[in-house]
Amino acid sequence: MKKAITFKDVEVWQKSHKLVLRIYKMTRDFPRYELFGLTSQIRRSAVSIPANIVEGFKRKGSADKVRFYNISQASLEETRYYLILANDLEYANTEDLMRDIDEVARMLDAYVKAFDK
Repeated sequence: MKKAITFKDVEVWQKSHKLVLRIYKMTRDFPRYELFGLTSQIRRSAVSIPANIVEGFKRKGSADKVRFYNISQASLEETRYYLILANDLEYANTEDLMRDIDEVARMLDAYVKAFDK
């Protein structure tokens, strides 16, 4: 396995960044009255996933790295809930995004385990 030089080399960051882009595209079609509600909430929680991976990437100690990766995991679960809500409100079909969430969750879990020794 090639050692990551920058956070952009980290596969879980790449996947989570793509997830954010897809969520931004999906939420463009949400009702205008949700702009400061669900649209804002889901975008912020989604952005927090790769952002915390980036913050953890440059941390020196494993415990400090894992703390940021755990925050990323929590943001991922928050985003999962918002996708369930968006689907239940019939704002969007979130089935494909839920598969992406599951994939990022598995990758992030593995990444945390690698540093949490």
